[in-house]
Amino acid sequence: MPSISFVLPHWLYWSGLIFFPLIAAWLARRQMENPPDGRPTYPIAYLFWALAGYLGIHRFYLRSAWGFVFIPFFLGIVYCNAQTLQVRDETSRTRAALEAVQDAAGQADPADAAKAKAEVEAKQRDFDRAKGVTDYWHTMTGRVAMVLALMLVVDAFLLPGLVRRRREHELQNRFRQTVELPPDEVHEGGVGQAASLGMHTKFTNWIDDINTRIGAFVAWWAVIAVFAYYYEVMARYIFNSPTNWVHESMFLMFGMQYMLCGAFAYKEDQHVRVDVVYAQLSRRGKAIADIVTSVFFFIFILTMLWTSARFAMDAVNVGEHSFTEWGVQYWPVKLTMPIGALLLTMQGVAKLIKDIIIVREEIA
Repeated sequence: MPSISFVLPHWLYWSGLIFFPLIAAWLARRQMENPPDGRPTYPIAYLFWALAGYLGIHRFYLRSAWGFVFIPFFLGIVYCNAQTLQVRDETSRTRAALEAVQDAAGQADPADAAKAKAEVEAKQRDFDRAKGVTDYWHTMTGRVAMVLALMLVVDAFLLPGLVRRRREHELQNRFRQTVELPPDEVHEGGVGQAASLGMHTKFTNWIDDINTRIGAFVAWWAVIAVFAYYYEVMARYIFNSPTNWVHESMFLMFGMQYMLCGAFAYKEDQHVRVDVVYAQLSRRGKAIADIVTSVFFFIFILTMLWTSARFAMDAVNVGEHSFTEWGVQYWPVKLTMPIGALLLTMQGVAKLIKDIIIVREEIA
């Protein structure tokens, strides 16, 4: 079966981190404005077709038993690939043995030429036999994959009609499913207890809004990881083509997400604390405790801001890249460190202002 040699271009990686959250947020907003009625939709049907059509999931989504037809072909690909992997080691071993006797024959004495030639011919037969088995299973995998691909192409043209008929059928049978959305906020122990959560001023609201928008933006990156790791699993186990960029791209992405959404988490008081004492304090007591401990916060975050800014500027000046085969740019990743520290500093200032206002109001 042909391997997948796709390597994610750097420009596509960086542009995807920018445009994917924008598109995803727009689609989510449309979904909220038009709540789902539980009937099949064209986008979801094609999403299933593109990501799991090889298992007939798009057919099962439309409640069609024809989805079972895809499963034997998929299992056939897995079986043929497994056979290819088993015989590949034998092919490699016989090739190495053939090359060894060929080198030895080239250096053999004329008196031993006939014996060396016989050894070469014997190793050549072993290699040809092993390679023939490998080629057979490789060809079989390709043929089964071609049939499966053809079935998917046919379904790509049939899907609009299938979705339309299924929607009409469920409408005639008064099928409607109530979709319950999860609650907006779920607070766990040790979080969501800061006294400043209910405090608002014009200046602090401006900072809160910035960090909320940035936090909501980078939160969509987690969805990218689902698609990226799905591709890695498929490429590795179905096409025998593990990538050299998925893991690196994702751990860099999550590192940037960690830095950029820290201020949003701080604004929502989602950094877990040991609250054995804090939880027992009054609103004013919590504000005073936060003011006192803010000294340590600002020492840490200002140090981080200064050192990470120098660290990032060095990377920008040299145009730093990774040392892996993918060779992605490192300087944008390191730039998120001072940016995240700056956002945390701003949020710390906003929280300090709120806490001071709370203490003054309580005193008054």
